[in-house]
Amino acid sequence: MSIRAVVWDVDDTIFDYTTADRVGMRAHLLAEGLLDGYDSVEQAIVRWRAVTDAQWARFSAGEATFQGQRRDRVRVFLGEELTDAEADAWFERYIGHYETAWALFPDVLPVLDALAASHRHAVLSNSSIHVQDRKLRVLGVYDRFEAVLCAAELGVSKPEAGAFHAACAALELAPHQVAYVGDHPEIDGRGAADAGLLSVWIDRDGAYTSVDAPGGPHRIATLAELPAILGSDTRFGAPSTFG
Repeated sequence: MSIRAVVWDVDDTIFDYTTADRVGMRAHLLAEGLLDGYDSVEQAIVRWRAVTDAQWARFSAGEATFQGQRRDRVRVFLGEELTDAEADAWFERYIGHYETAWALFPDVLPVLDALAASHRHAVLSNSSIHVQDRKLRVLGVYDRFEAVLCAAELGVSKPEAGAFHAACAALELAPHQVAYVGDHPEIDGRGAADAGLLSVWIDRDGAYTSVDAPGGPHRIATLAELPAILGSDTRFGAPSTFG
């Protein structure tokens, strides 16, 4: 049976999170006067990303709430015992800088336009609806998706099959009728494949060049490659022009 819908990851798949985070944190650290303890801005940013990854892993494992992992990112990074209000305020100041750098990858709108008539679209993210709903609206693509599902509200995170199956259920389609596009080889690539979806792993900058495509995902370097992978059949029964 042909693929009838595409479910998308957001951060570092359609939204350039890494660039926005780096630019935003650089501006935030300078504004906060926090660079004295580091040899360079880059060193501080590397530490922030390491702390972020560690706390996000706790959230994904159900060991922390979404807001809790944000607060702990601030406390660990600063090495201070902040109150919740103090941690929230620091993070909100960072968000102000981070949001000024929000942008879609340049290949996103062309592929959404190319697939608009042939496939349905939804979002599955390991973030929260509060964050991703606003992000998609600011980026101007919210109306491109029939459903936006996030781990914080679902109670299950990728790579668990339940997260992917929830997205399929929202579309009222079976997993084998749905493609999933994401940037992480394990969380997205292997997770989607193990859940029975057509898995498409986008490795934009070759960051995982030593990693074999896990569990059968199609590995691409740009979203321009996606229409050909999805095949020529459309949900309307007409041949696609994108093969």
